Amino acid sequence: MPTAIRIGCASAFWGDTSTAAEQLVKGGRLDYLVFDYLAEITMSIMAGARLKDPQAGFAGDFIDILTPLLPQLAQQRIRVISNAGGVNPTACAAALQAACDRAGVNLKIAVLLGDDLQPQFKGLGAQGITEMFSGAPLPPLCVSTNAYLGAPGIVEALRLGADIVITGRVVDSAVVSAALVHGFGWSWHDYDRLAQAALAGHIIECGAQCTGGNFTDWREVPDYEHIGFPIVEVSADGQFTVSKPEGSGGLVTPLTVGEQMLYEIGDPQAYLLPDVICDFTQVKLQQHGKNAVRVHGAKGLPPSGKYKVSATYPDGFRCTASCLIAGLDAVDKARRVSQAIIDKTTQMLEQRGWGPYSEVNVELLGSEATYGPHGRRRDSREVVIKLAVRHPNKQALVLFSREIAQAATGMAPGLTGIVGGRPTVYPLIRLFSFLIDKAACTLQVDIAGERHLCALPPPATFSSDDLPVPHEPPRPQGRADASVPLVKLAVARAGDKGDHSNIGVMPRRPEYLPWIAEALTPAVVVDWMGHVLDPVHGRVARWYLPGTHSLNFLLENALGGGGVASLRIDPQGKAFAQQLLEIQIPVPQSIAEQFE
Repeated sequence: MPTAIRIGCASAFWGDTSTAAEQLVKGGRLDYLVFDYLAEITMSIMAGARLKDPQAGFAGDFIDILTPLLPQLAQQRIRVISNAGGVNPTACAAALQAACDRAGVNLKIAVLLGDDLQPQFKGLGAQGITEMFSGAPLPPLCVSTNAYLGAPGIVEALRLGADIVITGRVVDSAVVSAALVHGFGWSWHDYDRLAQAALAGHIIECGAQCTGGNFTDWREVPDYEHIGFPIVEVSADGQFTVSKPEGSGGLVTPLTVGEQMLYEIGDPQAYLLPDVICDFTQVKLQQHGKNAVRVHGAKGLPPSGKYKVSATYPDGFRCTASCLIAGLDAVDKARRVSQAIIDKTTQMLEQRGWGPYSEVNVELLGSEATYGPHGRRRDSREVVIKLAVRHPNKQALVLFSREIAQAATGMAPGLTGIVGGRPTVYPLIRLFSFLIDKAACTLQVDIAGERHLCALPPPATFSSDDLPVPHEPPRPQGRADASVPLVKLAVARAGDKGDHSNIGVMPRRPEYLPWIAEALTPAVVVDWMGHVLDPVHGRVARWYLPGTHSLNFLLENALGGGGVASLRIDPQGKAFAQQLLEIQIPVPQSIAEQFE
């Protein structure tokens, strides 16, 4: 059994840089190389591609990036795990096998099957399935339906001798968890180690986001051009160190790692995964040398007997147009022009019997539109009008895309034309999430055309009563007679899951936390971020993580539908944390003086 396992992550999403894998293979001293390609909407894009071409539906980037590295992977005995298979993992494996054959490299490729529930979709409709957040019934038509599998199937593939494991939909952290469970021989009931493994996977699954990418203190991050991708070195007790290849750019500190730990999670005491329920509230992050952070303290509980399933379904069509308008009073001109375009085309739709738009979203980029009432710029000499509309009838949006052009000669002066030309009409795809018994998925590992059934570990008893009692942050001592913006006291990052967004806030010093917690109540965040929250269903929850003295906020129904279903310029809430960092926090004068 190894004393430590080194795992590097070379991809955070479909379309990430092609340079990371080579960097990690050359300088990472790796045992495993993992790639994460899938988001909810990625599955529907891949499903659409497969409908047009039965051999499509996977991340072709994976093949292109891995092909020149195949000899080195074989020579260094680096095993590869990736969810690049998307909705067609078998085709992905065939493409990679062809690349191996051309390179004369003999690597055993395994495919994990069982996440795709689309063939069972008709039967699902008869089960009374409802959306796990809204309670809505299952749509009559979905273009993709995939369960979030855990690590057992990947572990079985590794046990069978696979050098490369290709999966469809698995939870992002599973590609790391599986390597550790296999390498160390951990029990599926060793929940604390499984939680540490899941945390290691969660921290590196978004690539350079833990090595200085997307970091609040971006000025401190050197050499974006050659930013290092993350490596975790994990010991048999589950503790691990986060680092990056020697000589690469970027930055690894407790704050860069902490931002990523809080990214895209809800309740940090109950981070739900197929193999373990994680409690990250007692996790500690300690600098362990230059660009290395030691991580320990995650706890685990038995998982439930359910898989989360993400289905995507069409809901009409969308069209987005952008026009630059310049000159005096550009904001006022932009408001009038955009309203005129919407009013005119609405009348034309009604005349044709097509009905009104399902949704209209107008944003004036350059006027601090994403800040809502907190925007400071009331006028500008240069604004981009972003008009986004939704309608059940494609022809209605084709009409919209044509009628915008008249604004160039028939409306206010200074409109320079449509950015990128006449806009295209696209299907609008929505996410539908639900839970299903794990028994509904038959896990199989395919190696060289031979299929091996994979049984799940025996279930353990789970009760919601076993979940720990939420922690309450300490109250501040003393009197607040000054104030500073939150960014002086903390770093923060926003993430998204469907229509929900989270904002993780990590103080720069533990003594700042009581003042931050006193000021940033859920009610205050609702007020500050009210311009993005759904007026009926929008709400904010808050949790405290004493191990890192951090807070996590979940903004429910805050993204206008989320992903490509949202008509907003910021459909994933990427700027939410930046907005929150400007809020003033009352503090004692002694703290305020530290920033003078």
